[in-house]
Amino acid sequence: MLLRSPRTTSYSATMEANPTLKDIYLFQEFDDLQLETIAGSTKQFSLEPGQRLFNQGDPIERFYFLQQGQMKLYRLSVDGYEKVIDIVGAGQTFAEAVVFMERDGYPVNAEALEASELLGFKAATFLKLLKESNDSCLRLMANMSQRLRWQLNEIDRLTLHSATFRFINFLLDPPASCRVNAGEVRLNVPKSVLASRLSIQPETFSRILSRLTGAGLIEVRREAIKLLDVEALRDRVRDLH
Repeated sequence: MLLRSPRTTSYSATMEANPTLKDIYLFQEFDDLQLETIAGSTKQFSLEPGQRLFNQGDPIERFYFLQQGQMKLYRLSVDGYEKVIDIVGAGQTFAEAVVFMERDGYPVNAEALEASELLGFKAATFLKLLKESNDSCLRLMANMSQRLRWQLNEIDRLTLHSATFRFINFLLDPPASCRVNAGEVRLNVPKSVLASRLSIQPETFSRILSRLTGAGLIEVRREAIKLLDVEALRDRVRDLH
């Protein structure tokens, strides 16, 4: 269910919010007039934990920037199995790719893992601006190409290697939102969600945790994993590569 905040903020009346829009990679090459146009159709959304922003199959009207909180993008199989496609953290955009696709509905569900505040940008307004400016299109394509390279590397990690490799690789190179220090990784999502994100079955994930703990390589805490032997973990990754 789509949950709108009590108020709708119009950014076209003020330039104060434009620096925020300018920080979003999709709008970095837009001029002030284009930013005002985007801001004029922008709405703010507030979600409580467990609430959905949109459902798989809903009409594609907007793409989003997460100001604070955490969102889960997932699909449900015919037998009800949940596959987490991505975990979105504050400062990230999502659903922008489907704006360019010829499809009728969102391919995933979007649900808040914690209280979240988002900006929603009208897809039709964004596309209209791009159609009016070839330069903006080319600059955006360059930015998106860089992001695509990272996503292809992520696909390689998730499909070409074993479950143990994927998990250890996550520990050694966690997302910025999970990074505490060189010796500890914060789990800012439930272990079941992390397992799904890494394409690991829950029972397999539990066995991996047990093996690495038993080998003295990690210590599993309630909300974090402490890396007890980083070099040995790196050796494991090299052996599994």
